Amino acid sequence: MTAYLFLLPALVLLATFTFYPVIFGTALSLFEYNVISPPRFVGAANFRQMVADRYFWIALGNSVKYLAVVPVLQGCAILLALWVHRSARGIGWLRAAYYLPVVTSIVVVGIVWRWLYDDAGLINFVLLRLGLARGPIHWLASPGVALYAVMFVTLWKGLGYYMAIYLVGLEAIPPGYAEAAAIDGAGALQRLWRVTLPLLRPSILLAATLPATYTMFYYMFDQAFGALHMGYAAALGVVLAVVTIGLSIASFRLLREGGLSYY
Repeated sequence: MTAYLFLLPALVLLATFTFYPVIFGTALSLFEYNVISPPRFVGAANFRQMVADRYFWIALGNSVKYLAVVPVLQGCAILLALWVHRSARGIGWLRAAYYLPVVTSIVVVGIVWRWLYDDAGLINFVLLRLGLARGPIHWLASPGVALYAVMFVTLWKGLGYYMAIYLVGLEAIPPGYAEAAAIDGAGALQRLWRVTLPLLRPSILLAATLPATYTMFYYMFDQAFGALHMGYAAALGVVLAVVTIGLSIASFRLLREGGLSYY
């Protein structure tokens, strides 16, 4: 009973802000609701509407493209964690510097990068001075560039966070495994591939599940609070949840069943 009493505040918060919204949103996906009028049951009509909604497919396609940042983020974070996972003078300050973007307000990040991406911003200034561009690049206005510009900001802001996850995983690996592999004649790359990465798999699994930023969220928000199509936005959320769960299950199976081991 004492243990459940300690768990009670967290369970109340979860029930209020997680379980209830999930159940309510799933049920709302079967209704047409615009806040002003009472909800009207429409069954699967909201899901059938997605098939003919070109903006849904555009948002879903952009979300798939956005997923390309995940393996890049993972790889860079692992390399960065390996680099700062050593005892050296000033290494603590270096770790803090890479983690600083994580704790920086998203509003501040948005303002800074909007200035950097401006037609007269620092990035265009450098590119023009180096002769790498003939004119200012419209980073946030060009359809072919804007998505990748935002993806880079996601990579920059999230790098330190996932570095910290991998750093904790590296700290938990007993040094005896790498030492035994070295005695057996394994080189540095072999120890990394055959020993470190397999033992780091739980951290990789956690980090692979966490990067779940999708551009469909913006479309859902617009449908819910811009067009007041609450039921359709809830249906979009259900589809997104199913896709996210599917990707998470695939990631779990891939990382649990795949990979190499030294022994």
